[in-house]
Amino acid sequence: MSERSLCKESVFSEIFMSYSETLHHFLYYKCGDDALAQDLTQEAFTRLWLNCKTVDHDKAKDYVFKTANNLLLNTYEHKKVVLKFTRTLGKDRTNQNPQFLLEEKEMQERLDTAISTLPEKQRVAFLLSRIDKKTYKEIATLLGISKQAVEKRIYNALDSLRLISEKIK
Repeated sequence: MSERSLCKESVFSEIFMSYSETLHHFLYYKCGDDALAQDLTQEAFTRLWLNCKTVDHDKAKDYVFKTANNLLLNTYEHKKVVLKFTRTLGKDRTNQNPQFLLEEKEMQERLDTAISTLPEKQRVAFLLSRIDKKTYKEIATLLGISKQAVEKRIYNALDSLRLISEKIK
């Protein structure tokens, strides 16, 4: 083993002390995650230690920086795959059982039917409030009526829907 062999603990420690902080900063600036930068720095030096017989002392800095950069790119690639899988899984699957989904669909149909039976003025005010998330003041401005009239229409709509739901039960 030569004097400058990376397999000698003193030489490896010297390389580690010389470049670990710089490598950590390099990775942190690239990813913005201190813990990830720390992990990748450690992994890069671990790989240097495992390959100490094949890496030349003069190439050690290049080796750890290149290894760390590749590890970071692999981490990003893995995160993209996980994100893509999560998105497709979310579209195709649900944690709800078929019975629940059927009941939910039937309930939505009953609600739509009940809303459609409301008088037009109540229905419009109700939908602007509950679906479009408009305030009573905004609805009053849109419909050209007072805020109190909007309150009364929505109150009457809710009362009618409550009566309809009691009939269904």
